Amino acid sequence: MKEKVVYAYVVADLLHVGHVIALENAKKQGDKLIVGVLTDEATMEKKARPILSFDERIRLVKSLKCVDIAIAQETYSPIENIRKRKPDILMECNTHSEEDLKETRKAAKIIGCEIITTPYYHEQSSSRIKDKVVEHWNNGKKE
Repeated sequence: MKEKVVYAYVVADLLHVGHVIALENAKKQGDKLIVGVLTDEATMEKKARPILSFDERIRLVKSLKCVDIAIAQETYSPIENIRKRKPDILMECNTHSEEDLKETRKAAKIIGCEIITTPYYHEQSSSRIKDKVVEHWNNGKKE
């Protein structure tokens, strides 16, 4: 019986519980979880440069029990990696617009890949952590 391969992707800057929950849920969808970690350049297509280096971020993602393989994702879109890896399932976040997903849906259909959309974990985000650090730093400074 063929194993079911799932592909998910993350920036994983300041890895937090939202990342872990999303990746654990992705793993439950199949037998093997491949995670694309966006390079700095890929991230900067839509967001600010990550604080942690790519090497640190991919090492953190690889260390998670639920992750079978972590690979570089060279573009913000997962299309290139799903064409290469041909997963059975692509995990997408519901924060991506239908316009953003249009080309991804076409590519997934061609390779017979199902797309599962998952909710964004609002309780935590790398941006929220960064904001808290700045606030804490500013409030804690001695005048």
